[in-house]
Amino acid sequence: MVDRVGVIGAGYVGLTTAACLTHLGHDVLCIDSDQSKVDELGQGEVAIAEPGLTELVRDGLICGRLRFSTAMNGLAAVDVVLLCLPTPKGEGGEADVRILEEVVATLPGLLAPGCVVVTKSTVPVGTGNRLAELLRDAGLPVVGNPEFLREGHAVEDFLRPDRIVLGASEEDQAAAERVAALYGETDAPVWFTDPSSAELAKYASNAFLALKLSYVNILAELCEHHGADIRDVGRLIGLDSRIGPAFLRPGPGWGGSCLPKDTAALLRTAERAGVEFGMLRDAMKANARQQAAVVRKIRLAITGTPDGSLAGVRIGLLGLAFKAGTGDLRDSPALAIATELARSGAVLTGYDPGVESAEPDVVQVVDDPYLVAKDAEALVVLTEWPEFRELDWTRLAAAAERAVVVDTRNLLDPAAVGEAGFSHTRLGIDGHGPGGAR
Repeated sequence: MVDRVGVIGAGYVGLTTAACLTHLGHDVLCIDSDQSKVDELGQGEVAIAEPGLTELVRDGLICGRLRFSTAMNGLAAVDVVLLCLPTPKGEGGEADVRILEEVVATLPGLLAPGCVVVTKSTVPVGTGNRLAELLRDAGLPVVGNPEFLREGHAVEDFLRPDRIVLGASEEDQAAAERVAALYGETDAPVWFTDPSSAELAKYASNAFLALKLSYVNILAELCEHHGADIRDVGRLIGLDSRIGPAFLRPGPGWGGSCLPKDTAALLRTAERAGVEFGMLRDAMKANARQQAAVVRKIRLAITGTPDGSLAGVRIGLLGLAFKAGTGDLRDSPALAIATELARSGAVLTGYDPGVESAEPDVVQVVDDPYLVAKDAEALVVLTEWPEFRELDWTRLAAAAERAVVVDTRNLLDPAAVGEAGFSHTRLGIDGHGPGGAR
């Protein structure tokens, strides 16, 4: 059965949801308050860098099943409405749900009784139960349906998900079944649970990934002290079926739109419940320390000491987004490290395939990776874009003032950069102590 679906919010999650549900055969109306964004999307212009998303949006527009609007009254005819609204980190680390609450307040006079309201936004535990009480008198059942989308793989994750999680009260189980039917073409396993369990599962998943990343970054530092190779250590850990290989590569720290705010929100949830969650707090502290350790490693590679002056030193940055496959700069560890380098007096030039400009304005963003090497005393790889491996490193060495590269992602081929004349600093492979070595 083709459902008439409303999606409120045309951000990362909302646009992916709208485009993919259209691809699955549903009629979708996507609402956003930004008129210029709606106009652009109506012309098939997608500002979000996500593989396959532009094509799905344009296909939906061509077939007539996907529409964009700022008019909320268009939702009066839909069967299901999905709330894909921002819930940023608020005061004290708790998720700020004011935008969500403002929209929910308008729904009773807008939606037809029986329309299912779906919270796809990441919301504090207990939100689903509270919304169900608020909307029950209007005949609007509420279902929690958290998203588990990876930036750079969002379309793939939506259309081929590991699982679909639906949280609803006992009286709203029929509504949960209706939401499950939206995903029928994906053949993914569907898990029905209560609203709080669905909400907590979302936070817990991201927090666990953050724990794993902080763990491997600490292991990388330990490897440097003992001459071990974090690549081998990570592979050997990952061979254990109870652990798995994902998220076992060291880096400059974890960031992005989800992990920082979701770990903070889960920690705040635990504090409010009187539950001690020290390991999560320590993982967050370790992440902040990792960024500082990378800055020390860069100082050491350039000056020979982990606290050497960078005043006036030209540094080229390869990568600014928080990870490859996206242009997202939100809570990017690369940008945080750039900010600290600039604060130390370094003059920065950066290149990222997905980024045209950066705020704050601490780095001059260029559109050619070879420009970052001009007169640079060091190059620093901060984002794991595969194309950085394929650069002409001899050409980069010729343009640089000094052939020094700090590879915070262990991405580069040591033989290639070595043959080009670069001294090569990596994480958890060579060196001694948190400063590392060249």
